[in-house]
Amino acid sequence: MKQNKYDDPKFFAEYSKMPRSAGGLEAAGEWQVLRENLPELLGKRVLDLGCGYGWHCQFASEQGASLVVGIDISEKMLSKARELNSAENVEFLNTAIEDFKAAPESFDVVLSSLALHYVRDLAPVFLKVAELLSPRGIFCYSVEHPVFTSREQQDWCYDDEGNASYWPVDSYFDEGQRTTNFLGSEVVKYHRTVESHFKALVSAGFELESLVEPCPSPEMIKKMGWQDELRRPMMLILRAVKK
Repeated sequence: MKQNKYDDPKFFAEYSKMPRSAGGLEAAGEWQVLRENLPELLGKRVLDLGCGYGWHCQFASEQGASLVVGIDISEKMLSKARELNSAENVEFLNTAIEDFKAAPESFDVVLSSLALHYVRDLAPVFLKVAELLSPRGIFCYSVEHPVFTSREQQDWCYDDEGNASYWPVDSYFDEGQRTTNFLGSEVVKYHRTVESHFKALVSAGFELESLVEPCPSPEMIKKMGWQDELRRPMMLILRAVKK
């Protein structure tokens, strides 16, 4: 059964308090880098896998996309997305990433933000994305970095005074399920190496154009107190083109 933590009222309430939930894309530390890796969206048909609040759908619409479709397994997420986005060219659908269906070559750009590490098997998803994209279509996505997901604890090691001493990496090549604590609840994520992301894209018929390990801007670090975000990568962004 596919995981849907976001429809749990307690979990959703905690998620709603996060800076990126309250402040949108400008409060997301990786957004500036992700935006730089998105292609020109004017006149494009855009699909957002795991759209959440629909912030990226709203951005695509504002950039002149001709059609924007956001999908998410959580109806609570979609309810918020519909509340925040009223553009006529944006449609939200309640479905898991693995289950979404559309005609071949229905989209020119597929994006996904911090959702694919919840997917057990990337291979069929990437094949589906390739089928949905037009020739030379762009697939751009972010996930939690493998350095961040390698251990279930996903936390620093602390010294006797409670200061973050170092970020441990262990079992890096042992790919698969990680049950971790996020927002006070047990959440299942799937750890895979950087190499596995690359191989999955190539096997699905993509050519990798960009691989980025983003860190927040100096302004965001100062504003949010994210100095420790410069000590280890938390996210990975990849952009690929359909051959």
